[in-house]
Amino acid sequence: MQHSFEILNPDTRLSPYTGMSRQHYIELAKYLLDRAFKHVPDINTPLNFPIVPGKTYPQPDAPDWRYRAAEFEALERTFTLAGPLIHLDPTVSVRGIKLLDYYKLHFYNAFTQGHANSIPYPENLPDSNYQFTCEFGGLFKTLLLMPDALWTHFTKQQQDDMIVTISKWAHHRTTQNNWRIFNIIALSFLQKHGYEIDKDLLESHLMWVVSYHSGDGWYLEQTYNYYSISLFIVYTTIWCRAFGDEYYPEIAAIIEKSACRLMESITSFFGRNGYINMWSRSICYRTWVSGAFPVAFMLKDKTLLDAGFARRLCSGSLLQFVARDDFYFNDIPSLGFYRRTEYMVQNYSCAGSPFLMFLPFICLALPEDSPFWTATENEGFWTALGSQSKRTVLERPGLVLVNHGKSGASEIIPGKTYYDDPNYSKLAYNTHFPWEDHDPEGGTAMEYSYRTLDPRDTRGDDVNFYLTGKTVLNDADKNKSFTISQSMMFNGVAPNGTLYRQAIMRKPPNNGVGYIIDLAEITIPGGVIRVDRTRLAFEYELTLGSYGLPHIDGKSPDIAQYPEYNAITASIEGRSVAIVAPYGWDSIDYKTHTGFNAEADESTVLYATKKRTAKNPQMELVVTVLLHKTDGDTFSEAELSIVKDVRVCKIMPSGSALGAYITLNTNEIIEIDFKDIDGKRMC
Repeated sequence: MQHSFEILNPDTRLSPYTGMSRQHYIELAKYLLDRAFKHVPDINTPLNFPIVPGKTYPQPDAPDWRYRAAEFEALERTFTLAGPLIHLDPTVSVRGIKLLDYYKLHFYNAFTQGHANSIPYPENLPDSNYQFTCEFGGLFKTLLLMPDALWTHFTKQQQDDMIVTISKWAHHRTTQNNWRIFNIIALSFLQKHGYEIDKDLLESHLMWVVSYHSGDGWYLEQTYNYYSISLFIVYTTIWCRAFGDEYYPEIAAIIEKSACRLMESITSFFGRNGYINMWSRSICYRTWVSGAFPVAFMLKDKTLLDAGFARRLCSGSLLQFVARDDFYFNDIPSLGFYRRTEYMVQNYSCAGSPFLMFLPFICLALPEDSPFWTATENEGFWTALGSQSKRTVLERPGLVLVNHGKSGASEIIPGKTYYDDPNYSKLAYNTHFPWEDHDPEGGTAMEYSYRTLDPRDTRGDDVNFYLTGKTVLNDADKNKSFTISQSMMFNGVAPNGTLYRQAIMRKPPNNGVGYIIDLAEITIPGGVIRVDRTRLAFEYELTLGSYGLPHIDGKSPDIAQYPEYNAITASIEGRSVAIVAPYGWDSIDYKTHTGFNAEADESTVLYATKKRTAKNPQMELVVTVLLHKTDGDTFSEAELSIVKDVRVCKIMPSGSALGAYITLNTNEIIEIDFKDIDGKRMC
């Protein structure tokens, strides 16, 4: 019995790496809808996927409109697949139901009052912003690009009937940054089709969106994340071509320029095989950022990406998920990453939310002779990379991208994170080692984990740092647990290539300058050398974890210890990690986690630890080597002994305190100097 998507008759000539041709995209879209429509016994039944227990909506005590929102979200987001299919073939059917007839019926019912699944008017709800607005943006993005997928099949009377609801939501209150794009899309669709709108409101939203551009093709969205690609670039590029070029050419030109800038680095976000990195919130949307690849061929300059490389990555990212049995839950994409996993989803998602991951299927709007379809797949820059690592620094969003030729994995190293959220606050994210949740008992994967041992904290009566002698209430029980960094600062790249950041472990008013870890990172093939300076003012305990290794099919990894290098390695089939602690740590160890990993119920993390109980601990350096492999080979002596010597200097020649000279086993010497690091913060 088939439990996942299989490529039949792969096109090995045009697509030697994935086998995916244009026809396979069509087959995949039908396959995914075929599974979804198992929940639709007849054309009159709305898409209403089984509610997934947990934090996602609607909750059992939710008002009726939340159930309507979940239905509408399922309808709109499955149209991400259905719309392109209808665009290509209006007669297409799934499980005996003609898709055009189905979506015409249910969108009409949703947009006209009196039907069981009609959505409410915003004025009939408390004054707020709602999920409906988001889905209007998604729907009309598709219809701006492909109006023949639905809109042109309605009669003029039917269109007019629906406009009341559409206009009310298009003009309704929105929230900051990316949500303005949803209103922009809906308002623009209305104006394009001859309906009256508030043009001042549309222009205001556009001005706001443009104001969020930060540089390097990135936009601020609470912090920096995938929304900057999927909404600020993919949605708005479609808007430019379908509406903005004609009505707002100056703003469209600004958006076009930022999209072109993004294309300079987009391929570096993906692993060699196209794997997407599990990073930032809304991760159940997974491959929605791959929508940037077909969008590159909707720009005015269609030469910005190598078309064969773009399709190879786009196809590889889809196959990363759709070809896995555990990806499906209730026959639809699970709320998680590889499988249903509660810890990584948000309460604004519902069972139908993951269908947004199929945003890349806008590629079916490209003509058959588009370079995206006709170019032969290739591996782009990876071919010339060999066993070396390539690093791309995006200073404006504070992101560093590392492509490891040795492993084929790509990493995202974030530098501007404003709160403690494992979606953002890890030291690095890897395409082949998805992140694990935080462990309050220490040993959190790929993160510094801090626990105060200050008796004032553990008693719960911390003395106010303004020295009034008064106490402020603290949660003594909370302080017994390990916490992760509260924010991350980007401090730039030194001329010798060393990347500097800062992890702020506790923020003011709790004396934030006494809880800083200054981070210095040296990229090496298949890993990183960390030389970090702990400026932690009071008694504390600290751990630093490796990437987590899942126990696939319940099998624990093979562990090997190398006392001569102060190293531990762990290996499963096809993947290995190592941690080497040449300086500053008390010990290294490993532990098993339960319920923390994206791929398996249990996982193993290697970690280093140190504990300082002096009332005023010294500032110290810790040196750590973190390595990964994807070929199943063991780590060599040369890899584990890459740090030949650590020479610590209390005062560097520059006049800064506590730096070092790291000698590699190639005899290369790298200077680590934290001079003026606090003044170099970019956050």
